[in-house]
Amino acid sequence: MMGLTFINAFVFGVQGNTIRYLGRDTPLNQFLAGSAAGAIQCVICCPMELAKTRMQLQGTGEYKSRSKNYKNSLDCLVKIHRKEGIKGINRGMVTTFLRETPSFGLYFLTYDYLTRYLSCEINDGLIIPKLLFAGGMSGIVSWLSTYPIDVIKSRLQADGVGGVNQYNGILDCIRKSYEVEGWRVFTRGLTSTLLRAFPVNAATFATVTMFLMYMRSENTINECDAGPAIQQPTSM
Repeated sequence: MMGLTFINAFVFGVQGNTIRYLGRDTPLNQFLAGSAAGAIQCVICCPMELAKTRMQLQGTGEYKSRSKNYKNSLDCLVKIHRKEGIKGINRGMVTTFLRETPSFGLYFLTYDYLTRYLSCEINDGLIIPKLLFAGGMSGIVSWLSTYPIDVIKSRLQADGVGGVNQYNGILDCIRKSYEVEGWRVFTRGLTSTLLRAFPVNAATFATVTMFLMYMRSENTINECDAGPAIQQPTSM
């Protein structure tokens, strides 16, 4: 909850400004702008997800019979920093980068395509359902594109919670996970993730798009352009 506000601000802000910098609203530029946004927000996303993972696993492994080690997310990050330093806070950064960069590129590219395909016009009575559908499907596509990397990221961030480190890096984690559980390990939790992804991203994109349309109502906007209308020349 603490991190999502800043993440969304980073993502939509960077994506919009990158589109304006590139000068043309093309599918390739939508992908590049989304990828840039995904890469930059890793700085916030990685520590946030590390704290979430550690908090969710609290009470397992060697800490099963003990009192809670972390009081809250901030306390979790502080204690990780004291024990492992900056490297500990950024555990999983490489896999987060490998996940977020292409997935956010596809995220905005899919939304761009669907809003154009559905002809989302500002005076369309069905614009909100169309935006919700486009946003939800964008979330599903982005998660499907990089979900196996997310599994590895989560395993690396959870590694050591039980008292013993199992993995020596990304490739070692991939190899050991596959050897023990087979290829299905890379799809574990996918169904629940997709069930969450559709409503969350539907609401996110529809809200941002409608808000920007409202704020820019003085300008003539005949089409609900992609990304969500943030390629307009006005500043976000």
